[in-house]
Amino acid sequence: MDFEKLLKRVASAIEVGDAKGLADCFTPDGIYEDYFFGPKQGPQGLREMLDHFYAGARNFRWEFFQPACSGDRGYASYRFSYESLQPQTLGRRVGFDGICCVELHDGLISHYREVFDRGMALVQQDFAPERIARIVSKHAGALRQDPEWAAHFSSKA
Repeated sequence: MDFEKLLKRVASAIEVGDAKGLADCFTPDGIYEDYFFGPKQGPQGLREMLDHFYAGARNFRWEFFQPACSGDRGYASYRFSYESLQPQTLGRRVGFDGICCVELHDGLISHYREVFDRGMALVQQDFAPERIARIVSKHAGALRQDPEWAAHFSSKA
């Protein structure tokens, strides 16, 4: 399995809006956990996520760097950009960098997770500060409710 080639296939599929090509990079029940839209599972979920991408943007570009893979887990940094379709920033190029963690099974992605600065993307689209605060607060609240974070937010932390 060539992890770098798999990431390039993911990027290419998203850049051209190829839902089937994207699904072919994942196990049948694979999950793509998008930092804006949340987790999407299976071919139908991946198609829905791609539809969300293309409802708000076009002309995507995605580059992965420094991929590292050991066994069934891989990591890479990336740069992602697109042309906004938001009315207030129609045609403006938006870009940010991030890091992904990929769980693999039989050479395909079983779970893709990422981390990037949501605020960086939102401010480039001229979202009002109150709207950015609502979006970021929503995600912060979800993190605080996540059982995996419980020990960090307990009174004993």
